[in-house]
Amino acid sequence: MERLVCHDCQKEYPLASSHFRCTCGGLLDFQADWPPVDPIAAGDGEGLWRFRAALPFGGAEDRALVASVSLGEGGTPLLPAGGAEPQLWLKADYYMPTLSFKDRGAVMLALAAKKFAFQEIAIDSSGNAACALAAYAARAGLTCHVFVPASASAAKLRQIRAHGAVLHAISGNRSDVAAAAMAAVTENNWYYASHVYNPLFYQGTKTYFWEILAQCAQRGVQPPQVYILPVGNGTLLLGAYQAFHELIHWGLLERFPHVVAVQAAACAPLYAAWRQGASVPLQITAEETVAEGIAIAAPPRGRQILAALREMNGEMVVVEDDAILAARADLAARGIYVEKTSAANYAAYRQLLA
Repeated sequence: MERLVCHDCQKEYPLASSHFRCTCGGLLDFQADWPPVDPIAAGDGEGLWRFRAALPFGGAEDRALVASVSLGEGGTPLLPAGGAEPQLWLKADYYMPTLSFKDRGAVMLALAAKKFAFQEIAIDSSGNAACALAAYAARAGLTCHVFVPASASAAKLRQIRAHGAVLHAISGNRSDVAAAAMAAVTENNWYYASHVYNPLFYQGTKTYFWEILAQCAQRGVQPPQVYILPVGNGTLLLGAYQAFHELIHWGLLERFPHVVAVQAAACAPLYAAWRQGASVPLQITAEETVAEGIAIAAPPRGRQILAALREMNGEMVVVEDDAILAARADLAARGIYVEKTSAANYAAYRQLLA
């Protein structure tokens, strides 16, 4: 049975619920009773849907629904870094329909809204998550409301508008934008398709890691011992935790791989908490950084991110902007052109080697 469960008090909600928080104030997690799925042997579909047996909306009754909403997400290349780094692989999720890994989670949210008969959905974001959701909402025939800071990037807004989304520019910081979105969702009974609050999103991002295991097996190479991931709101790291936790629970994996979480030095509330052994993100004064995709001063799931990273015996590092820009230029010289936020991962890798 698929359900939403409060992370704090364990109260359960049906998957069709419009709740995005528990009545106690806790955030919701997704739980399901699926049979074990071996990512290496799975193959009932294309892209991320090859893992449909352990995904929401993966049953036979939802195949037509998935086909109507999918844009071909998943199945992105695993690239060798080349040069003098034969041990390094790069997962190229910029091959996704809207150019980022956020498509993996956005398709789950659009599917949920359509299946449960919502006509309008909302998200607060001005970056890749908003672009992804706007695209999948258009594909699903849904009206998408995107709440953005008044100072949001014009380039991102053009892409969001191109998909027909309704933009709501909000004065203030990211917390003010989120509050405005939540208020509108509650007032209008929209589906809150938040990449942070809605736990279905992480069911999509977990496929990133299962794909890597399958791709390594196909190449006849050992799976990675270390994963280096960017962390702002933690949507990819929480996907990693979900992916490997399920495999351990099913007896298909002995222990978590080593996960390195990367933050930009100019905005690193999780790293500050990590260094002090705190269980919640510390209050910081955020500065501007070129890695704007992970510049989240107060991540709502910060406590969960820190707990997951500790359970995975991971570590957290920060990188400076000049190192990020140098890493980006190095990748571009190899034919791999990425967003600055993505380059933070390679900067962290080089920093760890040094």
